[in-house]
Amino acid sequence: MDTNTRWREQLRIIIFQSDTKPGRRFDKILLVIILCSLLVAIIDSIEPVHRQYADLFAWIEWGLTFIFAVEYILRLYCSPKPLKYAFSFYGLIDLLAIVPGILAIYYSDAQYLLIVRVVRMLRIFRVLKLSPYLKQANYLLAALQGSKQKIIVFLVTVSTLVTVFGTLMYVVEGPQHGFTSIPKGIYWAVVTLTTVGFGDIVPKTPLGQILSSLVMITGYSIIAVPTGIFTAELANAMRGDQLQHDCPICAKNSHEHSAAFCSRCGNALFSKIDSQASSGPCGKV
Repeated sequence: MDTNTRWREQLRIIIFQSDTKPGRRFDKILLVIILCSLLVAIIDSIEPVHRQYADLFAWIEWGLTFIFAVEYILRLYCSPKPLKYAFSFYGLIDLLAIVPGILAIYYSDAQYLLIVRVVRMLRIFRVLKLSPYLKQANYLLAALQGSKQKIIVFLVTVSTLVTVFGTLMYVVEGPQHGFTSIPKGIYWAVVTLTTVGFGDIVPKTPLGQILSSLVMITGYSIIAVPTGIFTAELANAMRGDQLQHDCPICAKNSHEHSAAFCSRCGNALFSKIDSQASSGPCGKV
């Protein structure tokens, strides 16, 4: 293996393999740079600060763009399939990370560049592929997958409720009190049901106030439902990962969480139970 190939392989390990020590160090440094870039974009959006420190922020942006550009070129250089990487999700996000700095040279005051700069935050998901975080992310994904149908039913129910409440409020209050249409009534129902309460539309009639009280009580009753569904599925996902065990004799899996013996052959699932059984009065020879 020549020097160029060896150096390219070392770069690939550092940049792409987050399960190695150099790879973890590289990803952590990259995370700090991404967060600094996001912080600069947020502070730069404050008009008085932007007017006073516009040149400083421009230099910082160019410096960050240079770092991201070098990283992108290195990824293309050491990737086994550069074209596949360039058109992958993370490859396109990496390319977007260097676009704002290049466009800022020609359109320095373009506010829409802030949106592209904030897109850099998506690169954090690359860092979250680190093994300590990946397992926790799998728990969340499993919980979302398990609670998907329940949450869909919940959202359909809530959508039906806000449509009914919004229509009723439109009929009861009418345009003279701000409820000029059914969509306006649905907007009020969503704001009230979620206990936000902007106060831009307020019922004036006694019947409307009674109806709004009912909507508020309903909102408090259902606001914890999706949280409870997701929490239960998350607990099941974590418990299933911790207590999954196979029979050492017949290799049957998917036993109940409280099972101590195999449901197929009757063998003890844990060695501790085997030793206790053999040391008991019936196990002595």
